[in-house]
Amino acid sequence: MELNHTIVPTRDKEASARFFAKIMGLEYRGAAGHFAPVQVNEALTMDFDNATDFQSHHYAFKVSDVEFDGIFSRIEADGVVYGSGPFSWNDGKINTRHGGRGFYWRDIDGHLMEVLTRG
Repeated sequence: MELNHTIVPTRDKEASARFFAKIMGLEYRGAAGHFAPVQVNEALTMDFDNATDFQSHHYAFKVSDVEFDGIFSRIEADGVVYGSGPFSWNDGKINTRHGGRGFYWRDIDGHLMEVLTRG
């Protein structure tokens, strides 16, 4: 079993998809039907969709060390606030849980994003 896609509620699906793709080092190819999808890997797409009222969600991505370095450099280059934990997402630190590295940030819609190198 694998997760195929998830719908991410946003205020502006195209802006959110572009931001996510840029930070994660992925490609956004434009809207497809009702959604603004970003292909994360062979199995998973993040399908951004416009909504007027939604709660913040948490999305976590296990990445390689090389992917982590790229994501972190783009976060820093764009001046995105980040932090070491879900309740300290803005402390400007990364964590080293389980011998890996990880950090959190809020996307442009307030969703809590996480990248980690060890599960």
